[in-house]
Amino acid sequence: MNLKVVLKVLGTVLFWESVLMVPSLIISIIENSYDRNAFIVSIVLLGFIGLMLKNIKVNLNIRKREAYASVALSWLMMSLFGALPYYISGAAPNYIDALFETASGFTTTGATIFANVETLPRSILFWRSFTLWIGGMGVLVFTLALAPSLGARSIFLMKAEFSGASSGKLVPKLSETAKLLYIIYGVMTGVTVILFLIGGMPLFDAVIHAFGTAGTGGFSVKAGGLGHYGSSFIEWITVFLMFLFGINFSLYYAALKGNWKSFLKNEELRFYFIFVIFAILLIFFNILPVYNFSLSDSIRNSAFHVTSIITTTGFATTDINMWPLLSKIVLFILMVTGACSGSTTGGLKLIRVMILFKSVIREVNHAIHPSSVSKIKIGGKSIDDEIVDNTLIFFFAYIFILFVSIVILSLDNFDFMTTFSAALASISNIGSGFEQIGPLGNFSQFSSLSKVTMALCMIIGRLEVLPVIALVSPSMWHKQ
Repeated sequence: MNLKVVLKVLGTVLFWESVLMVPSLIISIIENSYDRNAFIVSIVLLGFIGLMLKNIKVNLNIRKREAYASVALSWLMMSLFGALPYYISGAAPNYIDALFETASGFTTTGATIFANVETLPRSILFWRSFTLWIGGMGVLVFTLALAPSLGARSIFLMKAEFSGASSGKLVPKLSETAKLLYIIYGVMTGVTVILFLIGGMPLFDAVIHAFGTAGTGGFSVKAGGLGHYGSSFIEWITVFLMFLFGINFSLYYAALKGNWKSFLKNEELRFYFIFVIFAILLIFFNILPVYNFSLSDSIRNSAFHVTSIITTTGFATTDINMWPLLSKIVLFILMVTGACSGSTTGGLKLIRVMILFKSVIREVNHAIHPSSVSKIKIGGKSIDDEIVDNTLIFFFAYIFILFVSIVILSLDNFDFMTTFSAALASISNIGSGFEQIGPLGNFSQFSSLSKVTMALCMIIGRLEVLPVIALVSPSMWHKQ
């Protein structure tokens, strides 16, 4: 492990985090809000530490070990330092709450400790949602787009942080790949702002909700979320947009290059579409009595919450605690699966669900026909056994961490539904659960131990387990 390489990457990330706080500082100065000094102190401190580490003299030869350590430490440090504006300003009652809110933002989880966000200054609200937008495509991907000097082998950074589209280069230069991803992401976010404006939202609200939709994090400026606006148009537009942000971004690049065949015939995308439609219809019929058999209300609420949960956005327009058990079970399943790889969503990702399902079928066939040899195929292409093994390992680690977090959260003695959904919402980066953490609740009532546990689960889930586990492995830090 070359620690100087890790520190240099970390310094670059922290320096850019200080730059990212500047828009919030400008808003606080314009509105003369009480958190102005908090942003000034945070920016100066982050900028100083970032520049010190960034200017370390070292040959930036980033190997896999440095990449894993850089990614895991970057997300941890971004959360630790990003909590300063909340804590210094007093917006959060203590540092643990501030850390929880920041980790929730950068990991696009969208869980909150604030009971009434409408009392917060706009500068804090902007920083809160801006972390969603930055974290959606990835902190390191953003840094690579701005700082291509991190080196040619920094492809390992993208592989460690962002699955799917980033597992390889879309264009020959890595920095160009990162920029291209953010251009697509930025244009889609801009379109989202315009559509929300057409729906009647004020400009600030439209920007904040666009960050929450694009980053699939779901932070809002209203206590009632999107339901505050009482607009069917806004809700249906949000359904459509959330679905789009759940698609692998490499497919958008293929479509822009005119390769619509690979877009339309992508097996994961087709499974995503069918899965969403099936879940919407199932819940629609199940909740009809809840909405007095109103077809429009039932289909709208079903479509909205299915899309919100599978894309791990966490927006809500109604109290799903009032829904029948079948609908809740379907939503639980969606919380686990997530949407497509290479998107801004959390969860297992549908590509892994497909591999796991096909692995079971292959083993059943092998039990019936022991001499048979078959390969798992996705989109007509054979999947290497190493990828299948990695998927199984990831699934085991995901379940293991989920149950460990449930045990820790159970010390708070909440009901099972609250405890289980809080753990699942954290590791799947959803932010909304059931009962006390449903659409009308928040996470403020949990103990400090539980909040730290959930914050770590958010980061582990966002980085898809391996980089954080590798960080605590003794062999990671050996010189050879």
